[in-house]
Amino acid sequence: MRALTTFIFRILGVKSPPIAAETAPVPAEKLSTITLPDPVPAGPFKDGLDAYSCGDYATALSLWLPLAEQGQVPAQYNLGVMYHEGQGVPQDYAEAIKWYRLAAEQGDGEAQHNLGVIYENGRGVPQDYTEAIKWYRLAAEQGIARAQNGLGVMYEDGHGIPQDNAEALMWYRLAAEQNDAGAQYNLGNMYYKGQGVLQNYMQAHMWLSLAALRATDGLRLMAIAIKQRDSVAECMTLAQIAAAEKLAREWKPRDEQAE
Repeated sequence: MRALTTFIFRILGVKSPPIAAETAPVPAEKLSTITLPDPVPAGPFKDGLDAYSCGDYATALSLWLPLAEQGQVPAQYNLGVMYHEGQGVPQDYAEAIKWYRLAAEQGDGEAQHNLGVIYENGRGVPQDYTEAIKWYRLAAEQGIARAQNGLGVMYEDGHGIPQDNAEALMWYRLAAEQNDAGAQYNLGNMYYKGQGVLQNYMQAHMWLSLAALRATDGLRLMAIAIKQRDSVAECMTLAQIAAAEKLAREWKPRDEQAE
């Protein structure tokens, strides 16, 4: 597809794109954090949440543990987070996985996502792409954006599953439309490289701009999104850049489009 695109560019008198310095997909490395039921019920769970918010992890743990042992999913999930992060307890991946799994097996999407991250990266368990895909898919099908991005990465890289750019693109788009910055970056890259989709610099520029604007997990994603967007801009006219910037300004997440 790249050769065909380059040939078309030569006919139009537009230079073909350089190979980008940063083309690896951004994985779903960031864990989902403490969950908040809506509404938060009064009682021990809320008291634990208040204690956790104040940094009193020992009290939160003492309040949530009995609830988790009784099978309350949000408490099980939150204990998983605390053991994973070493909050009020020594960091213990095995204990974190135990609580995540209990919540995940009851259908909790955030716990499923965190198990996907753990197995993809081999944190406290042997790296297992097949297990990661299983948990990512369960969470992704519930609409968890980070898990949709994670599943897209597995398809793009062909980790534990046949490599499939079209499938990767579908999952990236679903997550990007929910305002997931990593997925927006990955989707922009797919448009830039013409992977699984016709090469489209305006779409690439728009999604990379959105990723840079919405990156909340540190400066690295923002920096590489800006760098990649600037590489795309080198292949565009000023009018095309202005149009792409307008698209980014006017873009809304899927849940706001129906308003």
